[in-house]
Amino acid sequence: MDYLIVAVAALMVSAMALYSGFGLGTLLMPVFALFFPIPIAVASTAVVHLANNVFKVVVVGRKADWKIILSFGLPAAVLAVPGAFLLVHMSNITPIFTYHIGERAFTITTVKLVVAVLILSFATFELIPSLRQMEFSRRWMPLGGALSGFFGGVSGHQGALRSAVLAKTNLDTTVFVGTVSVCAFMVDVSRLLVYGFTFFAEDFSKISEGNSMALVFVATLAAFVGTYTGSKFLKQVTMKTVRQLVGSMLILIGLALTVGLI
Repeated sequence: MDYLIVAVAALMVSAMALYSGFGLGTLLMPVFALFFPIPIAVASTAVVHLANNVFKVVVVGRKADWKIILSFGLPAAVLAVPGAFLLVHMSNITPIFTYHIGERAFTITTVKLVVAVLILSFATFELIPSLRQMEFSRRWMPLGGALSGFFGGVSGHQGALRSAVLAKTNLDTTVFVGTVSVCAFMVDVSRLLVYGFTFFAEDFSKISEGNSMALVFVATLAAFVGTYTGSKFLKQVTMKTVRQLVGSMLILIGLALTVGLI
């Protein structure tokens, strides 16, 4: 059942990512959080996100605008490192509160609260039209890249801010997708280096003994299928419907993280 849930979620969210302002990582991370601790869920999502971005870079990366990659993608990749280290630090903080419902224990931690705040914040970009249409001047591109990369390192949530900054570039669709894919790839590599040398390495024996690696593999394959076929299967769904669905789901997930249910 675990494999089915992860596969269906990865396929659906990768397809919806073609239409919404949120990327694959934004929606897939909470699904992994149902099975893993938050830091491992973020890192596992980063693996799937990186693999999916490699696929995109191979297909459209040659069309990328390298001037924008240098001004936006490079700061994003650099700031993803301290963002990832912040996640590592928060994962080691003692739980804030633990409570029980029946025989089951629920724990509220710092990392859960921070990720929940980020999820709820970015959900507002989908549900509030004025925020969704927000754009920034080109002169803010390096700062936008730095903030996007930092949030990407902390929780993987970077798509909404990245879109708001790069929307001002007025690039051709193919060039835009290629540029975004290369920038996202750079951030994924940066944060995975940190995750790999910290808690991912520390918990590798536990991960390899369980079904974590298999779930990541299944999610990666499903994401490829969703990315490749999403436009064919979701054309009958309006953009407004997708945004409302995504935003509502993220709010529910954010609230569940806040009270320790995930």
